[in-house]
Amino acid sequence: MDRIPPEWRLSRRRKIKTWIFLTARVFVVPLLRLLIRFRIEGLEHVPRVGPALVAANHLHNADPVLIIAAFPRPVLFMAKRELFGVPVIRWFVRQSGAFPVDRGRPDRQALRHAERLLHEGMLVGIFPEGTRSVTGTLQPPHPGVGLLIRRNPSVPVLPVAIWGTEVLPFNGAKGRRPLRGWPRVTVRIGPPVTIALQAPEGRERSPEELADEVMLAVARLLPDQYRGVYRERLVREPSSLVGVPTGDPGRVG
Repeated sequence: MDRIPPEWRLSRRRKIKTWIFLTARVFVVPLLRLLIRFRIEGLEHVPRVGPALVAANHLHNADPVLIIAAFPRPVLFMAKRELFGVPVIRWFVRQSGAFPVDRGRPDRQALRHAERLLHEGMLVGIFPEGTRSVTGTLQPPHPGVGLLIRRNPSVPVLPVAIWGTEVLPFNGAKGRRPLRGWPRVTVRIGPPVTIALQAPEGRERSPEELADEVMLAVARLLPDQYRGVYRERLVREPSSLVGVPTGDPGRVG
């Protein structure tokens, strides 16, 4: 414990919430395995302590809940501001540690809050696409995750791929894909990656370029049919990532 920086040590309130989270996870994960054949891959890539930016694709309303359940540490997600206007949902969202973000534009208040959480050694979750995919495949990201990386270059990015949720009900206006048989949902966690802030020729890369590299890391974890706009690029483009996964899914939780 003495080796953990003071700013990474959990407050009494966070220790209680973490204990509740870990206790609930003992019951929730087996239930999810029964209901949706829930599979978790790559748990060994999650750092025991310290900050990381958890970046994932987004198919369904349930994605943040399932990713939180998959992780052995709490993940504090950016959540669309509209959720905080619904009384009952607002309570649950806040209890999960989520914080509001305005979609479609750089929300500086949300970015500053995310930075503060990272400085405190927390896992911060973000969906770089900004919203659920209507096609079920990867879409181009917004630059917000790139801004966070530029301002916090020492914080590793944990790419996360989730699939199988697109067939689940209660997905609002985005609808659901046809379901054949019993649902099977997988969360795959990749090894931490470091995004190069400079291009090979030495210029500083834009937030859009950095966000694009994050999505490439997520795309590598997804089955081919979910890669969308990144499917062809994975074949022809070199990567500036450090620690890109080689295809081994790692330990299953």
